[in-house]
Amino acid sequence: MSFLDRIEACNTADLTRYLPFRVDGQDVGWLRPSFAEHLQAWPNYFHHADDGVSLRQGLSGFEQRSQAVADVIQSMIQKGVIGHDLNELYPVTPGERTQAVLLMDRGAVAHFGIRAFGQHLNGYVCRNDGLYMWIARRAKDRRHAPGKLDNLVAGGLPWGISLQQNLIKECEEEAGMSGDLAQQARAVGSISYVAESAHGIKPDVMYCYDLELSEGFEPACTDGEVESFELMPVEQVAEIVRETEEFKANCNLVIIDFLIRHGLLDPDQEGYTRLVTGLHRSLP
Repeated sequence: MSFLDRIEACNTADLTRYLPFRVDGQDVGWLRPSFAEHLQAWPNYFHHADDGVSLRQGLSGFEQRSQAVADVIQSMIQKGVIGHDLNELYPVTPGERTQAVLLMDRGAVAHFGIRAFGQHLNGYVCRNDGLYMWIARRAKDRRHAPGKLDNLVAGGLPWGISLQQNLIKECEEEAGMSGDLAQQARAVGSISYVAESAHGIKPDVMYCYDLELSEGFEPACTDGEVESFELMPVEQVAEIVRETEEFKANCNLVIIDFLIRHGLLDPDQEGYTRLVTGLHRSLP
């Protein structure tokens, strides 16, 4: 096992097996051919060609596109093609969130292979005997990664809310933090990866934050996402990442990034350059 293995585990997508999904001539997602076939039931919405699937040019407005895709998703949920919706809208974009061309329910994002954005926060404590990190244990009733270890705070970034507002909300829900404390978190960069999932691909961007906490801080989950927390020596956290699959897969990348930035992984580490570049994969 190695840190590089954790990065490769989040970059498993083979785009040669997917079809581009386009809006206004821009690639905004990637479709499995089997899923693209289902979209043929809506010829007024989608144009199929050998080189991909496009949203019809007649659907020209942001609201009109969003409503059309929402109607299709609801129909596909009823047919069992898509499992469920999450009542949380994500931007469909060829690049940054601000370049969104329509909105889509989070539950369908992987099926359409669109970019998704999230925020992960490393909560750490500096003690006399070293550096410690707060690690969460996900509740066993979660749909995704039940019972796995997680960053102190982590969540998706939906449409219609700023990064700071969303981070404050997630910190309160998942760790019981006050807004004043959450605002002390430092934005320290981002990581990206392109993973294969059960429903399609996930070209994800995660904005990373560090927050130094006092020794007296005790996290408390208020939304049922987490069942427990543990304050661990950073060396133990690193060993768990390197030697086990205990962490939710993308959290490994956030921790590797933390270890690099805090000098706990340095250029003497085997594969150091591959580690650094591997955390920032180009998104399709």
